[in-house]
Amino acid sequence: MRAALIVSASLAPRMALAQKTDSMASMPGMSAHAKGADTVAGAPSQAADELEMHMAGVFGIPHTRLGSGTSWQPEAAPHYGWHFLRGGWSLMVHGVAYAEYDRQLGPRGDDQVGSINWGMLMAMHSLWGGMLHLHGMLSAEPATIGSAGYPLLLQTGESYRGEPLHDRQHPHDLFMEIAALYEHEITQRLALSLYVAPVGDPAIGPVAFPHRSSAASDPLAPLGHHWDDATHITFGVLTLGMFSRTWKVEGSIFNGREPDEHRTNIEVRKLDSYSGRIFYNPNERWSYSVSTAYVASPEVLHPDESLHRYSASVMNTRLLGERGEWSTSLIYGANAVAHVDLSNSALVESDLSLDGVNTFFGRAEFVQKSAQDLVLGDQSDSTHYDIGAFTLGYSREIVRAHGLTLGASILGTLSVVPGTLESAYGTRYPKGYAVFLRLRPDRMHTAKGMAGMKGM
Repeated sequence: MRAALIVSASLAPRMALAQKTDSMASMPGMSAHAKGADTVAGAPSQAADELEMHMAGVFGIPHTRLGSGTSWQPEAAPHYGWHFLRGGWSLMVHGVAYAEYDRQLGPRGDDQVGSINWGMLMAMHSLWGGMLHLHGMLSAEPATIGSAGYPLLLQTGESYRGEPLHDRQHPHDLFMEIAALYEHEITQRLALSLYVAPVGDPAIGPVAFPHRSSAASDPLAPLGHHWDDATHITFGVLTLGMFSRTWKVEGSIFNGREPDEHRTNIEVRKLDSYSGRIFYNPNERWSYSVSTAYVASPEVLHPDESLHRYSASVMNTRLLGERGEWSTSLIYGANAVAHVDLSNSALVESDLSLDGVNTFFGRAEFVQKSAQDLVLGDQSDSTHYDIGAFTLGYSREIVRAHGLTLGASILGTLSVVPGTLESAYGTRYPKGYAVFLRLRPDRMHTAKGMAGMKGM
């Protein structure tokens, strides 16, 4: 299995370490995770505190608040990775690899053995009185699940061999993010940010599903992916933002075309689309967002069709004991073609880890899809079908060693379609299930835990 490596880099000033650690620890809104509550076995909490001081950004905002691209999530959300210092750089290595067996039942179903995976490296460094972040993120899915993606009933979006994908989820591209983010204070309460990404995530929607803590145990994409967060891999993004300790307003110009079936290249096109987004994080547990976007010609098979996308989200994370946490997201998304043909989606998902070992997770969705989306006989884009889907799953960590965890999980999905789709799916209640083995870094490891990386 080829694991992907995601790299994001953040840079913090290395000055008066002991003095700044005390001030950081007393800052309002700093979560237990951000203060280094989770450390490597045998590593003192002071080492974690010092590392977290280096990882903090402008206004002391902890790195745990950062989601995909420039998005924010609750800073209480746990991070799984190795965090360490090299010279003046603060580095974080994140990633996950799932070995999966996926079976979708019925005449439109299929089964597959493969691997869903991604990896990221982040680097941070102080620069010109501000903070520079470098992000690099890769996925081996073009090889481990193929360009046609994995089976997923009622999923739609993008294309393969000149045909629209349906009842399958497209893979992530080899290059998921290559980006630089620079943040600089302009007053004691206000800062500006600039995000430049040959491959990145514009200011649309919530945190993308591979990075949401509420979806941490479910690697399968939501059915409303192309209503909510499908732009998280976009070839060409410029985002300018203004933010304080609790709110952020940002706007992007970007390339609206979604990736094609050639998953290993970078597709250069003009920046023909735009978006705006607002985040509000009143404390460490909550994150709210609203966004709107004009996306020009997203589908390669329908180049003359553009759309407006609207989104709103509420995300919450609560810590439970020393290693438990409960993360929940409520997300609304809508696409409108020519301001008239509006289709809606709504999602609630939750991930409840009782003790860092046993986790229960679930997702409930509603989405309106057209005959064109689902590749039905009439190919009409004017009639929408109301679709529901309910997923429940359980995950258990099996082994923790050398800074890594190995876990196993199972999930099942029951969908509900209208009677007009019964002939296509063989039932009004399409079903599917999947089993996984998951390998990922343990939670919030410091530099002393990096010894476990040797020989990987």
